[in-house]
Amino acid sequence: MQKIRTTVRIAGKEYTIASTDSEAYVNRVASWVDRRMSELAAATRLPATQLAVLTAVNAADDMMKSRDEIRRLEAELEDLRAKMAAQPEEAAEPAPETEA
Repeated sequence: MQKIRTTVRIAGKEYTIASTDSEAYVNRVASWVDRRMSELAAATRLPATQLAVLTAVNAADDMMKSRDEIRRLEAELEDLRAKMAAQPEEAAEPAPETEA
């Protein structure tokens, strides 16, 4: 797959990123990083390098929590599938209607 070069602006500086992802996606990621760094800059007085590290740590934390949640949901889904498979078929079918 061919890499696309995209120039983005993060924290007031331009960076050229080579990626196989679309330009729109790279811009979306860069916008997210820029926004997060701006939020941290407004809340702290850290230099740019420390802001970048703190942004990376926060992003890694979000990613790891998301992965943990995905694993939990996959396990829950597997449990539900096993329970459904263990039920007799007639329990899954609606009961016949009776006339009164």
